[in-house]
Amino acid sequence: MIGRSLAALAALLSLSAQRTPQEPMVTTEGGRLSGLSLSGGVDAYLGVPFAAPPVRDLRWKPPQPAASWTGIRHADRFAPECLQPLRSPRQNHYFGEEATSEDCLYLNIWAPRGARRAPVVVWIYGGGFTIGSASMANYSGEPLAREGVVRVNLAYRVGALGFTAHPDLARESGYGASGNYGLMDQIAALHWVKRNIARFGGDPDNVTIVGQSAGSMSVALLQMSPPARGLFRRAVGMSGSTFGGMLGPASRTEAEAAGTDLAGKLGARTLADLRAVPGDRIVAAQGARVMIAEDGRYVTGPAERVFASKAQADVPILIGYTRDESFRPFERIADRRALVAAVRERFGVRADPILAAYDSGDAARDAADIARDASVGRQMFDWAAHQARFGRARAYAYLFTRRQPYAPGVTFSDHDPATVGAYHTGDVPYWLRTRDALNLFRTTRNWEPGDLGLEREMSGALLAFARTGVPAGPATGRWPAFDPAAPRLVWLAPESRVIDWPHAREMALFEGAVPPPRAAGARPRD
Repeated sequence: MIGRSLAALAALLSLSAQRTPQEPMVTTEGGRLSGLSLSGGVDAYLGVPFAAPPVRDLRWKPPQPAASWTGIRHADRFAPECLQPLRSPRQNHYFGEEATSEDCLYLNIWAPRGARRAPVVVWIYGGGFTIGSASMANYSGEPLAREGVVRVNLAYRVGALGFTAHPDLARESGYGASGNYGLMDQIAALHWVKRNIARFGGDPDNVTIVGQSAGSMSVALLQMSPPARGLFRRAVGMSGSTFGGMLGPASRTEAEAAGTDLAGKLGARTLADLRAVPGDRIVAAQGARVMIAEDGRYVTGPAERVFASKAQADVPILIGYTRDESFRPFERIADRRALVAAVRERFGVRADPILAAYDSGDAARDAADIARDASVGRQMFDWAAHQARFGRARAYAYLFTRRQPYAPGVTFSDHDPATVGAYHTGDVPYWLRTRDALNLFRTTRNWEPGDLGLEREMSGALLAFARTGVPAGPATGRWPAFDPAAPRLVWLAPESRVIDWPHAREMALFEGAVPPPRAAGARPRD
């Protein structure tokens, strides 16, 4: 369970090699930190604790304050990622294998040297709430920090260690519910940022939270969560939301039943027994999917209900998805006849209007578009529509359409990036400018001028949004706000432009039609 890849080591060594003789120093609420002075005018502080290790008696409890220290703490290396299953060699090709531990509640911070009240961009990783890492090279904060923002990556508990609910945990909680500890970790990290980020040159009143996949779902949960109110000013969600039923939330009864079943598998009769079970045994026994529970405190209900009651954080949102996404509820579709049969089997009485709306003449393309819009596309459209209807802050949207330039033959779960198109997570290095990091894991072909221009467009839009609340890029200028009467988005491509939202009128056809989950080993997980 515990191991380091050569790739992760290479990333660390590359940082260390860029040290200057004078290590940067900062004093936080916990004590003094020394970091790394990187090229390009950036200082990095890695493995900064924001909460006590959630181990032993603190397992399945809200995050507790981190202990302070005397002297100087060396923040010059990544902390372990939160305990999780080992990833298959066929899993997402830019994952490394980093050290894992239950002691994992740390931040990584990249700050422009000499910054004062700079915008703060906080990244929340994806991974289906079962895997993920705050130190993955693809998520590095160094490139955007060179552009004048303070970048933070936070870690949170995943899998059963992060989201188990249980009747005994509910009884000891003090509010009659349990679960969602990973979400509590995210909130605790944002509180730490609020209290401390000014010491790194960041503006605590100008924090933008950003996430992709389950990280994007986390952003939506944070927008809905009362304890997160006031901790961020803007929100960015990429390919995942809480709308459309994909996330639930599960009822307390359903979530506690799953926790009771887990305890039974582990032979644990009491909480003390459960907390004594080695963490790797818990990870091995957990299911393929975690449950986000409606606990009445951190998660108060479905997104549709929270927004309709205007109980969400009314902040500007920048959201979107990729053209292909890589979620496939159908088998391979060779022709229109196969598509008709598959859609009728999957969607029943709604099949005919769906087939009428998705008839481009390319059956495989239509199948991919239907699969996308029945899941992530519908989720993101509903998020924008609900914010526009029930909030005052504006929503902005995009559709990423570029095939990421990986060498042919490199697999992404059961997909080949050379043919799958603009797939789930393929947009991340364009937003974060982390394309160079990808070569630490697998060789990619050179990025073409179109890729470089798209990177400038996307990272520029993200930086503008963090600074002003309005995304703007060199090719598109200021992005249009979402208008329910005439929905538009930015088509992100080597020649980016504003277009009508594809199939906006058909999104309602997919209400309640979330595709069934695939086997754990075959789904994109981040």
